[in-house]
Amino acid sequence: MQIILLERVAGLGNLGDVVPVKNGYARNFLIPTAKAKRATEANLKEFEARRAELEAKQAAILADAQARQAKLHGQTITIAQKAGVDGRLFGSVTNADIAAAIVATGVEALKSNVRLPEGPFKAVGEYEIEVALHADAVATITVAVVAAAE
Repeated sequence: MQIILLERVAGLGNLGDVVPVKNGYARNFLIPTAKAKRATEANLKEFEARRAELEAKQAAILADAQARQAKLHGQTITIAQKAGVDGRLFGSVTNADIAAAIVATGVEALKSNVRLPEGPFKAVGEYEIEVALHADAVATITVAVVAAAE
């Protein structure tokens, strides 16, 4: 299926690109989340008429993400969890826990922004992770997982 991208999608293309994708990817993700439209003649004409408006909107979103990235980059976030004497946690620290700790510092972030390539943290320690606020704005932070005082 041919689609028109309405915003930058990592690994696929930039605003205004007409790209071929699998039908399910377009129908189940790109079109419902308003990241793309089918590449029909009517949609191409409508896109060209709204191109400047869409570009300005995407520039504002990117500027906001870059401002949040500047606030967040290099910060250390401390999360206290119950742990055993050997340093293993009772439970784990997930991307939702990290996103909540980031929001507590005053920077807006969603759990889907937090990248944990090796899965949730299950032990006390310091971990370096990436927070993808936008495809072009990725902040690197340190998460310090400490044993909670009983």
